[in-house]
Amino acid sequence: MNWQQATSDYTNYLKIERGLSKNSIDSYNRDVKKLVSFLAVLKNKSSPIYITSDIIQEFIYDASKSINSKSQARLISGLRSFFDYLIFEDYRQDNPTDLIESPNITRKLPDTLEKQEVDNLIAAIDLSHPQGERNKTIIETIFSCGLRVSELINLQLSDLFFNDGYIRVLGKGNKFRFVPIHHTTIKRLNFYIDEIRSKINPKKEEEDIVFLNRRGKRLTRQMIFIILKDLAIKTNLKKSIGPHTLRHSFATYLLKNGADLRVIQQLLGHESITTTEIYVHLDTSYLKEVVELHHPRSDININDK
Repeated sequence: MNWQQATSDYTNYLKIERGLSKNSIDSYNRDVKKLVSFLAVLKNKSSPIYITSDIIQEFIYDASKSINSKSQARLISGLRSFFDYLIFEDYRQDNPTDLIESPNITRKLPDTLEKQEVDNLIAAIDLSHPQGERNKTIIETIFSCGLRVSELINLQLSDLFFNDGYIRVLGKGNKFRFVPIHHTTIKRLNFYIDEIRSKINPKKEEEDIVFLNRRGKRLTRQMIFIILKDLAIKTNLKKSIGPHTLRHSFATYLLKNGADLRVIQQLLGHESITTTEIYVHLDTSYLKEVVELHHPRSDININDK
């Protein structure tokens, strides 16, 4: 088996068997391509069947000179998945990454925005341009529904069930979920669709996409980041923000206002509750208030004997 055949079969496996999104598949493939490029520099034409732990160790050491520990861990994880696939298909008996230790990563808590900071971002948008109305609707939609950036840019008109108060979201692993949408966000989306989007001629295969650029094509992930970065500069916001900041803020507000963590998990489309639990650590003062208020001993006076 050569590398071209292995990576092609692996791509099909990720797409068909695991049902991963294109972004996830591209990410896994990048990890394998980095290893292939490294082997080419060494003039090593070994088949993936014969790659050893020593080769992987040498590759990771070389990569560590230019990437941080988080990227190293991601690279090791990607390669581990690839070689697990080769074992699954009986191409080899062992995984050369098994003896490779991933670097310890300190979990960085995500930034969140106060409601006033979100309002300031929206207020800084120039609504005299059609893109301004679109950008305002984008921010409102992410913040109101807690969407990932990929979920936003792929949102379709046929996913909007306003009469029922829901939108349908295609999340990771090509799994759909229904997310409630606030009536104020429905109003903004209706205005954008009726007054702005209706004047755009969508490109072929983009007819159902909600958010389009002026040329009728769906927005890119990078464009959403640029929109938010520019607004952060305009409002002199010192926090590092992106679409995920609005998503984190959405979840944090729900938690502060008493939403159950399992409900937040479903709304965000997290596969595991442990992913959602990061939001618990965002506001320890809130958790302390909850314990003091609802603890079974909260009615006992400390002066009682």
